[in-house]
Amino acid sequence: METQLIEGNKKIVRMFRSPTLETVNIVEKTIKENSGEFKKTQIWEKLPKKIMWPTYSTILDYLEEINKIIINEDGIITYIWNPELLKKVLHRKRY
Repeated sequence: METQLIEGNKKIVRMFRSPTLETVNIVEKTIKENSGEFKKTQIWEKLPKKIMWPTYSTILDYLEEINKIIINEDGIITYIWNPELLKKVLHRKRY
């Protein structure tokens, strides 16, 4: 996807690369394995595959938006997704 912004007489073109599902899974797995231990840059450096920073930031925004991670005020990333709890909540009786 490409976006174009025009400022005065200058045309600025920004390229946006959508991450693949494989890349999202790699980032999510790395965060899960190192939950609560490292900041954004440290997790990025631990990834088993090179990922461009803008793509990585997009993935973090996505994971935070769908409530799989939180990033505290110190920048530490914690994995909070709990599928077992979700199963319990979905299968409980409703009155």
